[in-house]
Amino acid sequence: MAEEKFAGPIQIPLAVAKEWEKRYENDTTLEDSNSKIKSYLIPRESLEIVLQLNTDAVRAYIGINDQNEKTLLFVGANLNKETGKYIDVYGPPENQGSAKSVEEVVYDGTRPSPPF
Repeated sequence: MAEEKFAGPIQIPLAVAKEWEKRYENDTTLEDSNSKIKSYLIPRESLEIVLQLNTDAVRAYIGINDQNEKTLLFVGANLNKETGKYIDVYGPPENQGSAKSVEEVVYDGTRPSPPF
């Protein structure tokens, strides 16, 4: 399947979204339902910063942070027209003028729910 097109509409009817959430909640193939994360609280700032990358899309990776919480890591993504695949676009180093950080960055700040 080519990546140029997303699998479905961007806006999902609430009833369909609730059905998808319930399907995920009832799926115990990977996690026990008592410890499963149901949602993420995402700071507006995280979304605004990744959107400033002005990319075609945003990709969310799943990770485990230093507090042992599941988290989402956001990066921009641009479609490579030659390959038809999305390529990750990272943010610029935090302090471009200093030696503090020369690595590209991804954006986080999410909190898993439960408990948050």
